Amino acid sequence: MPRPQKKRNICQLPNHVSYGPYQHLGSSLEKVMLLVDELETIRLIDFEGYNQEEAAKQMNVARTTVQRIYNDARKKIADSLVNGKKLVIGGGEFVICDRNCDQCKKPRRLQNRLNQIVLEEEPH
Repeated sequence: MPRPQKKRNICQLPNHVSYGPYQHLGSSLEKVMLLVDELETIRLIDFEGYNQEEAAKQMNVARTTVQRIYNDARKKIADSLVNGKKLVIGGGEFVICDRNCDQCKKPRRLQNRLNQIVLEEEPH
């Protein structure tokens, strides 16, 4: 019997849950389902600049789990973009963390890293 799936921490639900080709938004396109935890890995790693270990800690799962979720998410997004499928976000095993948690309060990590690089390159 497999272990029950551990619920992943996410900081917020997405504001938009459906994306697709502009010309066909109203029509019935093939759909690709992106789970909320898959979107969270994309947000943490690609948008916020976390590495996989930091994202795993934030989501309260193992790094290997984040790696698998991230790879699945990227494949689904690529399928949607390349094949013109509608991307629908929803579902999955997750829990929304308290908006007062330390991780949600932190400023965007990527911006911090970019600022640090700029500061290091400026002449003194």
